[in-house]
Amino acid sequence: MPKAVWLLIIGMFINTTGNSFLWPLHTIYMHDYLGQSLTVAGFVLMINAGTGVIGNLLGGYLFDHIGGYKSIVLGIVLSIVPLILLTFWHGWPEYIWFVAILGFSGGIIFPSMYAMVGSVWPEGGRKAFNSIYLAQNLGVAIGPAIAGLVASHNINNIFLANLLTYVLFLFVALFFYRNMSSTTNKHVAVFNEQKKINQKAPFYAMMIVTIGYMLTWIVYVQWTSTISTHVLDLGITLKQYSLLWTINGALIIAGQPLIKPIINRLENKIKAQMILGIVIFMGSFVVVAFAESYTMFITAMVILTIGEMFVWPAVPTLADKLAPKGREGFYQGIVNSMATIGRMIGPFIGGILVEAYGTPMMILTLTSLMIFAIVTSLLYDLPLKKVAKENE
Repeated sequence: MPKAVWLLIIGMFINTTGNSFLWPLHTIYMHDYLGQSLTVAGFVLMINAGTGVIGNLLGGYLFDHIGGYKSIVLGIVLSIVPLILLTFWHGWPEYIWFVAILGFSGGIIFPSMYAMVGSVWPEGGRKAFNSIYLAQNLGVAIGPAIAGLVASHNINNIFLANLLTYVLFLFVALFFYRNMSSTTNKHVAVFNEQKKINQKAPFYAMMIVTIGYMLTWIVYVQWTSTISTHVLDLGITLKQYSLLWTINGALIIAGQPLIKPIINRLENKIKAQMILGIVIFMGSFVVVAFAESYTMFITAMVILTIGEMFVWPAVPTLADKLAPKGREGFYQGIVNSMATIGRMIGPFIGGILVEAYGTPMMILTLTSLMIFAIVTSLLYDLPLKKVAKENE
């Protein structure tokens, strides 16, 4: 891989490690330490994700107009401000405002990182996006484990820990990403040349596939919201819950050689990759619905992890293939914004269903949504086929 890709991998790892101090513990912190109901906690996470949607779309827009370096630095700086404030003021209701700002600023960073890796290593294809995905999950493996240790002494220290990681990320971006600006400047020039070209079919295809992507995230995010409190209610400790995410991240890294033969066979069959992953997802949540022991939750997490190794890298790879030249940032913004919408409404819907019907019924109900995700994965290319047929 090019040196620039390694630098982006390091940056994404630092960013995700810092984020992983907070996101698995948001619901627990609001519910157990700030005395809020699951519904209220879900609503706050919905606000966080809602501002993230705006940030994702803005991040993609900025990448296409000013390049990745400036977009990423802007997102980091905007994240440092609320983290400084959270370090000193983490009560209610100021917690809501700071978490909302973090959603917006973090949203700017992710599409820029994905679009930049596609720009600096265009011949990398799925490998380029998979490398960023692996960096994210290495951060997920390490972050929650550290967060669990920090929280066991004083949960308030997780805000300071997240702040320090963002300062480190800013240092990496300022000193190393500036050199990538020539590549992204060429991208901006291409965007300005291509922006008047009508490219409706790829956009419609992208929207269809990301609707299914959003549905999978609605279900997936239950692990960090309703399932997290359900696990604690069963007598499983916070440290054990954090360890589940360490298993998730570690398995994604260690499991790459195991799934590589399947990925190689499905290299040019993104539909098959997505559908296989979604079916495995569904099996994981069926296990969670009936889980009563820590061993069953570990089993469910292992199955979940195998599924996401197929789905999560496939969607940004598809976005890069569908995007017209010069529009890669915008398309990555769509991918991240649809995932964020899933994270936005998932905890709120899950909290309402849990309080009305209980955790098992909530999980089974939401899992059925993934049937529609299979349908969108099968049909997303219909607009492209229609255009191809018209041009024959």
